[in-house]
Amino acid sequence: MKKRSTFSWVLEFAGRKKSYYVGSVLLAILGVAASFIPYLLIADVVGKLLSGNRDLGYYLESVILMGVCWIVRVAFHSISTTLSHVATFNVLGGIRRQLCKKLSTIPLGSVLDDNSGSYKNIIVERVDAMETTLAHIVPEFTSNILLPIVMFIYLLTLDWRVGLSNLIPAFIGVGFAAVMMAKSQGEFEVTVQKTKYLNDTAVEYINGIEVIKAFGKTGSSYEKFVNAAREGADCFINWMRKCIWWQAGSVSFMPATFLGVLPVGLFLVRGGSLTPENFITCVILSAGLISPLVIAFSYMDDIMKMQTIFGEITEIIERKDMVRPSELTKKPVGSDIELKGVKFSYKDKEILHGIDMEIKQGQVNAFVGPSGSGKSTIARLIDSLWDVDEGSITYGGVNIKDLPLDYYTSQIAYVAQDNYLFDMTVMDNIRLGREGATDEEVINAAKASGCHEFILGLENGYDTVVGGAGGHLSGGERQRICIARAMLKNAPVVILDEATAYTDPENEAIVQQSVAKLVQGKTLIVIAHRLSTIQDADKIFVINDGRIEASGSHAQLLSECILYRKMWDAHVASRDEDAPENNAASAARKEAANA
Repeated sequence: MKKRSTFSWVLEFAGRKKSYYVGSVLLAILGVAASFIPYLLIADVVGKLLSGNRDLGYYLESVILMGVCWIVRVAFHSISTTLSHVATFNVLGGIRRQLCKKLSTIPLGSVLDDNSGSYKNIIVERVDAMETTLAHIVPEFTSNILLPIVMFIYLLTLDWRVGLSNLIPAFIGVGFAAVMMAKSQGEFEVTVQKTKYLNDTAVEYINGIEVIKAFGKTGSSYEKFVNAAREGADCFINWMRKCIWWQAGSVSFMPATFLGVLPVGLFLVRGGSLTPENFITCVILSAGLISPLVIAFSYMDDIMKMQTIFGEITEIIERKDMVRPSELTKKPVGSDIELKGVKFSYKDKEILHGIDMEIKQGQVNAFVGPSGSGKSTIARLIDSLWDVDEGSITYGGVNIKDLPLDYYTSQIAYVAQDNYLFDMTVMDNIRLGREGATDEEVINAAKASGCHEFILGLENGYDTVVGGAGGHLSGGERQRICIARAMLKNAPVVILDEATAYTDPENEAIVQQSVAKLVQGKTLIVIAHRLSTIQDADKIFVINDGRIEASGSHAQLLSECILYRKMWDAHVASRDEDAPENNAASAARKEAANA
């Protein structure tokens, strides 16, 4: 497949504003024409002075016309730059929207492979770094390239020998530039890698500062950050050391057009083959010939950086999506879930080795097993956060790959032990469960989940901002708000990943009652670590090393599954005698019986 150019991506992201770039270029060209006219007027004025013309009116008109051209040039440049900025901000916004949308459609494993700091760096800093280049390169690069070309062609019409003499120092400067480019080959990529590593290390250090201090790892962790910062600085210094003298030679020789024009022009005037008037005109035009090119070529580094950044952006955008239809063509019947021969690999290592599982509608199903056995992986596959490598998962008799992603995710409420709260109000965090829900519906969900009272006790009640990742709330409070969010969603399938993991014994009964109301009449999947919470489940799946070792009721597994019996014995031995007897499954049954 042919790789797309950076320019084609820019036009795609510009969307309806791409015409602004076209307008910017056209205005830049008109600005070039306005910039070229004063050079011709100056040359004509010099010629008239040399010929003895004393018509002050002519000179006044020429000066006024030069001023008008300057005003026109500034006006066109300003409008051109404005248009390019509007288009550029549209491009940056389009890139960020596309990246965020992409992260929601690619498998979760593809996202988890990279450090969160990398995504933040690309979406925020790296994208923002392109603004100056994209906004200025269109009008300024265009004008700084076109003007010298027009002037050079006119010089050739005056005298081709003098015109070509302008290229002598340019060739010397290009030679220096070629050496500089050869020496800097690959250096920019190194700076990108080191900068990304520094950003990732900084994010890791800040996010883990609590753990670092708690375990006395400040020295080693800070040293890692310092080393990353030093390497980030050294790579730029090394790059500059390799190129600085060659760059200096390039920028010194390229604009020095007089090195060629003056000796060649004077020789031709002395020989009589070039008139003094034309020689002066050539000198005037030569003075403004190369400097714009130097300015234009100064954008080359920015263009290279932009191409590198676009490479990072398109690497994410071109990742393989979870392929789902856009419309619902076959509606599931009921909410039975069935896994057939499911295999799944993460980072080239197979995690699940042919999972066969049937989860009936309206039943309580539990996943148990040693840590790392694959329990959460199966739940995430059911929730369509990943795609299976082999086999199939059906929902209501329909393969989940044949269901629109939005529709299928609306059928499942996932409550994990590390559910995330956004840095906004309690009301808005709960409302994420169902877009467009009224305040009354949000409050009713909070009451049903047992968190209405503590929310009213917060500083601003439901309008209290919870902080980044819900940091202003306790673990139990965050969990109960997440349950309220899931309750508001009212999905037919509920997946609970140790819903009481962050609650103390005092609040565990409240959370369990909330969960019981949440799962009433629904298909429930519980990922359990405390076996006492799922002993009344309709069906328990014992998962070990990516395989289903056994399944059945609590009593069946105690008599038939050695691994489950060992896990139960270990649990009973360590269980606190005062632990609440309530659990999601039994509470759900009691609620159902009372109903």
